[in-house]
Amino acid sequence: MDEMDVLDAVVVGAGWAGLGVSYMLAQSDMRHCVFERRRIGETWRTQRWDSFHFNLPNMYSVMPGDRYDGPDPEGFMTQMEFVALLEDYAQRNRLPVRTDVSVTKLDSSNGIFRVVTPERTWRAKNVVVASGSLNRPRRPASASTLTGGPVQLDASGYRNAGDLPAGAVLVVGSAQSGCQIAEDLILAGRETYLATGHTGRLPRRYRGHDIVVWMVKTGLVDAPRKDFVDSSGRVAGRPLIGALHTISLQSLSAQGVVLLGRFVGVENGQPVFADDVLENIRFGDEISAQFKNRIDEFIQHSGLDAPAPVEEEAEAVTPRLPRRPILSLDLIERNISAVVWCTGFDGDFSWIDVPGVLDERGQPVHEDGVASVPGIYFAGLDFASTRRSGTVMAVEDEARRFVGQILARTDRPTVYTNGHI
Repeated sequence: MDEMDVLDAVVVGAGWAGLGVSYMLAQSDMRHCVFERRRIGETWRTQRWDSFHFNLPNMYSVMPGDRYDGPDPEGFMTQMEFVALLEDYAQRNRLPVRTDVSVTKLDSSNGIFRVVTPERTWRAKNVVVASGSLNRPRRPASASTLTGGPVQLDASGYRNAGDLPAGAVLVVGSAQSGCQIAEDLILAGRETYLATGHTGRLPRRYRGHDIVVWMVKTGLVDAPRKDFVDSSGRVAGRPLIGALHTISLQSLSAQGVVLLGRFVGVENGQPVFADDVLENIRFGDEISAQFKNRIDEFIQHSGLDAPAPVEEEAEAVTPRLPRRPILSLDLIERNISAVVWCTGFDGDFSWIDVPGVLDERGQPVHEDGVASVPGIYFAGLDFASTRRSGTVMAVEDEARRFVGQILARTDRPTVYTNGHI
């Protein structure tokens, strides 16, 4: 390819979102490249703990053009099984992925985008950013004042209990990562403290199916983005779902995890917590009940033959709480050797230098993943359009939509292959 050639599109990132878009571009004979800073599925390789499993059942962890026909449709892959799936997908479909190529800058000149990499500068009519919106850990501002003493790491840096120094562990955050890591620690015999939050919870299974199966059947996965965005533009976190079984705050406490309230800051070198553990437990119960009621109504109205509701022990168990709420922790006195911050992620888009594409927080300005600047698209954003967005379940429809717009921008006719664009 001549260096002055202009590609139809460049895709940045070779995770599930980027590979899905590449597949659709290839189906439409669009000249494009996929740049991946290290290896295919890099975030899945390096930002997950050892016992991690997918939250989506196998039947929904399917890439465009593929279908699941295995023996365990409601089972769950490990992260490395998913990486193997992505590698095989790229190889089978001969996708033009260039690994170990970092994009250091994206800008535009005379209506053409310039994609700068260490080896050269590429030019493209369109750019699909699929580098991930949940790959850069966030910590509360006050976390920086908790200095000295315990080792501090983020959920993305945790692998297993054995890698941490001997002693107790404080986990901050009680959504997906926090609760699953807290359980991993307590099962490994580590004394564990968990700072909880106002987070919803769902059962892993209900009335004969995985909860995600019911969410798809009832249309709950298609709830629009506006239902989850607050006045500041921040998106509410997803409810807690245990990876292989139901996890609740009360079930963790029954296993020995010490529940604390919401982390509110650091005073005199000690982390401080709100007195809201019971409120946080109740909120999880309420969200679970709301989802189950919706499923019950759907089953009744649809006339489905489903097993009767059964309350799981993880949801019914009585919480074991400290006699008095723990509002601050003396880290030395309690021998806390490590703090795991499970307080959320955002995306690192600092390499994008196109005015109007990012907001004041450095996050994408978009409508359904389409940037405010024509020709730039953001694939795989969490809650970009619906609750389904940001999961593999959304990749085919999102990729098809983006490629349709790219075809229109490049004055290329729509090509249909096996029913796809």
